[in-house]
Amino acid sequence: MEDKEYKEWENQIEKVKKHNNKLLIEFEKWLKKKSLKINTIKDHIVNIEFYANDFLLLYEIIQIERGALEIGNFLGDYFTRKTSWAIKYIIKENIASFKKFYTFLNEIGKVSTNELKEMKELIKEEKTNWIEEVQNYWHNIEGDW
Repeated sequence: MEDKEYKEWENQIEKVKKHNNKLLIEFEKWLKKKSLKINTIKDHIVNIEFYANDFLLLYEIIQIERGALEIGNFLGDYFTRKTSWAIKYIIKENIASFKKFYTFLNEIGKVSTNELKEMKELIKEEKTNWIEEVQNYWHNIEGDW
C-alpha cells in the first residue's frame, strides 16, 4: 500500500471510529435510562468499543451498524485466539452486550428488525459452539505447557 493509500485508509478508520464513538455515547445514555448498574454499563461499552473499533476495522472498514452478523467471526474465532480474557463468562457477557447494543440501534432506526432478528438467531444457534471453542482453546493451551 502506498503512502497516499495508507493515509486515506487511516482517515477512513478515524472517521468510522468517531462515528462509532458517537453511537457508544448514545448507547451509554440509553443504558443509563434502563437503570443498569454503572459497572454493567461500563462492561457493555468496553465490549462494544473493542468489537467496533478493533475487530470491525482490522481487515476491512465496517461500520458498527453493518456488523451485527460479524459477531460469529468475532466470538467464534478472533476473540478466542486474540484476547487473553476470552473465557466462558466473558463470551456470555459479550453476547448480552451485543443483544443490548443492536436492540438500541434498532430502536433508533440504525438496524432493521430483520437484522436484529437474524443476529439473535445466530447467537441462539452458535452460543454453545462459541463457549465450547473458548473452553477447548484454553484446555489445549494448558496441555501444551
